[in-house]
Amino acid sequence: MGLRENILKDPVSEIALRELIAVARKTPVREVAAKMREKRLGVAIVVDRAGKPVGKFTERKLMKLLLEDPKGLDQPVEKFMYDSATPLGRDEPIASLIELMQKQKVRFVCVTDEKGKAVAITGQKGLMEYIAEQFPRAVKAQSTKPRIFTQEREGA
Repeated sequence: MGLRENILKDPVSEIALRELIAVARKTPVREVAAKMREKRLGVAIVVDRAGKPVGKFTERKLMKLLLEDPKGLDQPVEKFMYDSATPLGRDEPIASLIELMQKQKVRFVCVTDEKGKAVAITGQKGLMEYIAEQFPRAVKAQSTKPRIFTQEREGA
């Protein structure tokens, strides 16, 4: 099968899922930011007592907060979160993930289990890794090390 068929058929759980940072509404922004830094993740999902997503706090919100009101770091995250966590069931097709990301213009999507509980995060990076896996011979990972060019001529 081709990429198109796989995207329509394969569930979101086939994509690389990242560990979820789940926080309560009353968690101070400072604590949420520390968890995001520690996990090297650009989003935290705000959950209710049942673990269902009620909002999200992103690195973009954090930057805006730092510029506008640095004292807000000690406020509860619910005051600054986006009201939607853009949840998607892990059994939904990858096509639904792509559609959701395009329609809502989001980079991160909260993945939920069959009961609606937040279990993971995925998004642009996971999607690109999935696509790269579909073309193992065509996609070549490039070294991220800088190449040093010399003034010497190659060849004869």
